[in-house]
Amino acid sequence: MPKFRKKPVVVEAVRWNSKNYFDIIRLTGRRDIRFFDDGSCIIPTLEGDMIAKKGDYIIKGVKGEFYPCKPDIFAETYEVVSEA
Repeated sequence: MPKFRKKPVVVEAVRWNSKNYFDIIRLTGRRDIRFFDDGSCIIPTLEGDMIAKKGDYIIKGVKGEFYPCKPDIFAETYEVVSEA
């Protein structure tokens, strides 16, 4: 079975803490993100709406798309290259 390595790609991301609405809006440039009292939000993605929960990262992909990522997966996949 062939194996593949993820290409090194730099992405922008914000960790959702249920209070940093403006950081998420600034990252995405979107005003159609829905925020809820339980600390979750709905992010429109290329695959449809996805739920992000408090602690998840919102990532801007290489094509300008946005998607949520669980913190453990984010930590295994990404490392800091610069602080904003």
